[in-house]
Amino acid sequence: MTVKAKKHLGQHFLNDESIAEKIADTLSLKGYKSVLEIGPGMGVLTKYLLKKNITTYVIEIDSESVDFLKANFLNLAPRVIEKDFLKYDINEIFKEESFAIIGNFPYNISTQIVFKMLEMRNQIPEFSGMFQKEVAQRICSKEGSKVYGILSVLTQAFYDADYLFTVPPTVFNPPPKVDSGVLRLVRKENYNLSCDESLLFKVVKTAFQQRRKTLRNSLKTFNLSESLREDVIFDKRPEQLSVQEFISLTHLIQKDV
Repeated sequence: MTVKAKKHLGQHFLNDESIAEKIADTLSLKGYKSVLEIGPGMGVLTKYLLKKNITTYVIEIDSESVDFLKANFLNLAPRVIEKDFLKYDINEIFKEESFAIIGNFPYNISTQIVFKMLEMRNQIPEFSGMFQKEVAQRICSKEGSKVYGILSVLTQAFYDADYLFTVPPTVFNPPPKVDSGVLRLVRKENYNLSCDESLLFKVVKTAFQQRRKTLRNSLKTFNLSESLREDVIFDKRPEQLSVQEFISLTHLIQKDV
């Protein structure tokens, strides 16, 4: 089967079979019976997923790619979803079933995909795929790093994040101007936090909006008590706090407001 790669919606299509197989192999296949591939394009990754002992679904917004997939992967055809992942209620397919997510994610919506995945974390024990390298590094970075931020903290609050390998531009058609990076997220065994989870999102996003300021200044909008504001944790800037410290901070704020 000859695949003519193309670019649409910010996506660069992989044309290296060995890397496609390597990405498919990042899945452990543990804790779920189905996998959803986002943005399969012409199916270079899909065909390796179909070789595994798991039910594969794909979601693709481009009608030409959808037609190609249905014509060339006949067994997959009933599970090709022609929708926008960011706007579609995926539970029309999965109900309350657990499933994994994988993909060569379009650069321009990759962070939005992660945030939607976090909203569905109760159903997604594993997530892996390819991002622009700097985004993959940001998701996996630890406190103290210049790229550590909102995406790092909120993802790692619920998932163990591993940066797996770098992919050069030369294996794509058309080649992007930057390297790509493949990561894997495995949901933590205890992913129900000891704090109000919606408040954690608000605290983290507010803190990093003014990342150069101390928390005492960046979190002023929470109208915290003077006694709490004197806590030494408020002397720190947001990138200095570990994920666990953000959870502890949220717990303190929760009791104060």
